Amino acid sequence: MPEQILLQGKILGTEDFLLAGPAEGRSARSAGEDLLAGRSQWITLLCEALPRALLAELGLARILLGSSGGGQFLVVLPGAARQDAEEFLGAAARQIADLSSGAVSLVWGVTDNLGDWAVIRKRLNEELERKRNAPLAETPGAGFQPFTRVSNAEADAYFGKELGARVRSAARIGWSPEAPGKVTPEQGKHCWTLTSNLSPDGIMLARHAAPSDDGKSAATVQTLARRGQGRSIWGVLRGDVDNFGVRLRRVNSIEEHVPLSVLYKQFFAGELEVLCSLPEFWRKVSILYTGGDDFAVYGSWDALIALAREVQRLFHRFTEENLKDYPGAEGKTISMAIALAPETYYPLAAVYEEAGRSLDLAKSADKDCIYLLGRVLEWRRLADAAELKDTVTRLVHDFRMSRQFLYQLRSFYRNEAYGGAPFDPGGETQRTWRFERRFNRVLSGTRDREFQKLRTHLIGELAGRKSAEVKLRPAGLVALEWARLATEV
Repeated sequence: MPEQILLQGKILGTEDFLLAGPAEGRSARSAGEDLLAGRSQWITLLCEALPRALLAELGLARILLGSSGGGQFLVVLPGAARQDAEEFLGAAARQIADLSSGAVSLVWGVTDNLGDWAVIRKRLNEELERKRNAPLAETPGAGFQPFTRVSNAEADAYFGKELGARVRSAARIGWSPEAPGKVTPEQGKHCWTLTSNLSPDGIMLARHAAPSDDGKSAATVQTLARRGQGRSIWGVLRGDVDNFGVRLRRVNSIEEHVPLSVLYKQFFAGELEVLCSLPEFWRKVSILYTGGDDFAVYGSWDALIALAREVQRLFHRFTEENLKDYPGAEGKTISMAIALAPETYYPLAAVYEEAGRSLDLAKSADKDCIYLLGRVLEWRRLADAAELKDTVTRLVHDFRMSRQFLYQLRSFYRNEAYGGAPFDPGGETQRTWRFERRFNRVLSGTRDREFQKLRTHLIGELAGRKSAEVKLRPAGLVALEWARLATEV
């Protein structure tokens, strides 16, 4: 039986690359949405195109592709093809480094397809780690070779104009040996169809973009902000599966590893594309990327909150149906974060970075959470916040309460942020009856029966029931901030 080898490739340094600034002289539009979208699409498509191009160049069957996407790929090769595969990936790695000014690197590990899957995976990970920590060790003298770097302006033009603007409407993507680190819309020696569902001969890619007012291009963040409810503001939503790596490490064979990887990738690419095309989202959000276990979307602030809740609901159903035979909670929950731009003309990359920091806070606080409007909430508490928001906005609209009362309610949380009780500068215990008396001063006036019911409900939800001491719920602050944005003109 001919010798078989497994080759696993990884793309490193993507976060720093996405956050790197554009070349000088670019317009704000190109330096923002198009450039970040183009860089994201380049990383996503590289993981799909490189393994397919490798098999095509070696004259091997498409079935040898194990998994691809999410910053890595896995292929099965005959042992005789090892040297050719190394040369192929070496050429691609050099141009990838050139285009990214050294920020992005391609590393790969090769091992015999012999033994238990846990042992094979360990050998691959060890080789990948060795190349990550000592990139020049495998190619002596490489550090003394002349290095020709593509200019930033030239690379940004490729990412912003050729990818960011064209991939969203392209029918297919191509690759050519003359530019092994590039993917090109509509042309190349080897081409693959871009699809929104799993196809044996195509590349699955989520690329929805909210249309501009004239429908001829993607909407800018300023346009998306204007389409939001209440205050004109936009933001970025990022999500990541909790302990996804642990879930993959627990599989017992490559026959389990590959379908599981494809399953997650298909969920994010397919479900997000469908969700974003629904009437309540299609004009308000644009997809930056979807990966093997994460995603990023930007758009109107209110649409992002609704989209996050819907993605979490679908993901919960997805894991219940597809992972019921896998023990443990790893890979079955998802955490997200929403970062809002402090002003309309704020750089998209800066808000994307802030969303990443907020996502780290949510994942470090607990699993299956969302960071929203300054607080980390469990998903079930987000439903409570949505209900409270509806109550508060009803008080504003139906009973003509001044928006000033929102700021007064928010001040109840002032001292809690420093470990004290609300309206208690001395830090003494805040009794429930005293809190309710001060709360009633804020919501005083009409004796309408429905108004009294709403006020009682709001007190109970903010301060908790059956408690002698007040401990304001985090969901209450999120609800008040949510209502403030929704009612602000």
